[in-house]
Amino acid sequence: MQSLATPVSPEGVSSVYGPVTSWRYGRSLGIDPIGAISTCSFDCVYCQLGEIERKQRDRALFVPTSKILQDLQPFAPWQVDVITLSGSGEPTLALNLGEILTQVKALTSRPVGVLTNGTLLAEATVRRELAIADQVAVKLDAVSAAMLRRVNRPVEGITLDELWQSFCQFRREFAGRLSVQTMVLTPWSSAEQEQYLAMVRAIAPDEIHLNTPTRPRPLRHQLEARGNHPPEQPEYAVRYLKPVSAAVLKEWGDRLQAATGIPVYSPPLPPSV
Repeated sequence: MQSLATPVSPEGVSSVYGPVTSWRYGRSLGIDPIGAISTCSFDCVYCQLGEIERKQRDRALFVPTSKILQDLQPFAPWQVDVITLSGSGEPTLALNLGEILTQVKALTSRPVGVLTNGTLLAEATVRRELAIADQVAVKLDAVSAAMLRRVNRPVEGITLDELWQSFCQFRREFAGRLSVQTMVLTPWSSAEQEQYLAMVRAIAPDEIHLNTPTRPRPLRHQLEARGNHPPEQPEYAVRYLKPVSAAVLKEWGDRLQAATGIPVYSPPLPPSV
């Protein structure tokens, strides 16, 4: 995969944000290795950042590791449950991913996790770097090529079969805790659920995270959206997505857990949802 030299984030933009309250990980301090310009190999229809500004699959240097370590210092002694790499796009696009993970773990002595869409897991170098993390969550929102195009809108050349195969390869190599995270926009058909069951059985994650949109999608990229929920009336234009009901999410989660033995977790939703 080609590597690019990309301009780094402006000095005034911190690469560290939060801590945020995560239904998946508890109190989480966020690290953004991508920076002020959102950059990703997906442009998901539900993305809380808004429209992705730079769509690419090539790795690049975005934020120097030295700046990330400097930005971490005001948060010492890092009294959080986990430090999570996510932020303004796909963290495995960062060429210094392995260096960031190694040095952040050494500095903070806290568990470090990564939220990834998995589009670079076919690369052995990326798998080796990502394996430094204590926990990794990979995105699996689609069980067909049409669903992948509709929901995740990947850059050209990314296929569902490649994603699935690389997830399975990473599972075989990764000694840490692996989660599969899935965003449910509408109730899935029985056939789609059966296909999903087969895929997660092959991946064999430690847990499954079933989610549904609870945050509005900004119409334009908003850096501050990488943290906790925005206020009820954001100062920027947003589109509200209709989540599936709590009952639908629970029913599917219960079925998944019974069929696979894999623990399934979902966010707390108000009864009206």
